[in-house]
Amino acid sequence: QVQLVESGGGLVQAGGSLRLSCAASGRTFGYYTMGWFRQAPGKEREFAAAINRSGGSTYFADSVKGRFTISRDNAKNTVYLQMNSLKPEDTAVYYCAALLGAYMYGDAHRYDYWGQGTQVTVSS
Repeated sequence: QVQLVESGGGLVQAGGSLRLSCAASGRTFGYYTMGWFRQAPGKEREFAAAINRSGGSTYFADSVKGRFTISRDNAKNTVYLQMNSLKPEDTAVYYCAALLGAYMYGDAHRYDYWGQGTQVTVSS
């Protein structure tokens, strides 16, 4: 089992940046594809980004492509989401998720473990 704890959320002005972190428990972090999802009030949870087990491949939703980057440090059991050029529509609770496998899915139902989420608020 994997436990995930997100951090780094907060309030930022439009155009600003934030870096989210997700720390994972256990010694099998490298077996998991990792993803970031987000959920705005009154909306369904949506995919933002994913990274494969080695960190060599990434996958982004069109809405964040070119502004967000995802990375991981398997030695530290941590995955990061660097968010630049933030917009008010990026306001959401951001969740880290782990998928036991090699494929980078954008479907939340494919992911096996979830963190508790961290709030990101972008003011205009």
